Amino acid sequence: MKAYVMLAEGFEEIEALTVVDVLRRAKVETATVAVGPLPPAHGAPRIVTGSHGVPVVADVGLEGVRPAAEDLLVLPGGMPGTKHLQESPLLAAMLEHHRAADGWLGAICAAPSVPGRLGLLRGRRATSFPGYEAELLGASHATEPVVRDGRIVTSRGAGTALAFALALVAALQGQPAADALSASMQVPQ
Repeated sequence: MKAYVMLAEGFEEIEALTVVDVLRRAKVETATVAVGPLPPAHGAPRIVTGSHGVPVVADVGLEGVRPAAEDLLVLPGGMPGTKHLQESPLLAAMLEHHRAADGWLGAICAAPSVPGRLGLLRGRRATSFPGYEAELLGASHATEPVVRDGRIVTSRGAGTALAFALALVAALQGQPAADALSASMQVPQ
């Protein structure tokens, strides 16, 4: 099992990097993935800059990702990051294929609108940043900080990033693993 955290220019740093940190602490092999229009020159680093100016060197480009059904694809929100995720036909095709195989999907803040617009949340409970409810096509919108419906986990925003990351650990490894990690990190209960 692997996790792929999708980074497009303007991603929300807290939502992406909290997930990367927590998943790696849980020993989930996690890669950051540059989602963008053009790959860099051969051998050049793939630097993606977040919405607050934090540059991150991505581990791989989207064209190099071939997720298996047991893998997790994570979409952090932020603007214009979410807009750039929506603009990627390669990401859309990957999400559709991954969900058709019942693959794991996590999305936070505005990013649930990406699979939402593709109809991938149809018939599911999901949450998002306020104002994005209409883009969760066919989903039952919930207002909890984190919502899990089957192999889809959604969350509301930057303030829920740690709860979202721990919910992803619980989904992949079980609640006892998430509880143990939470306790080791001194997360208030």
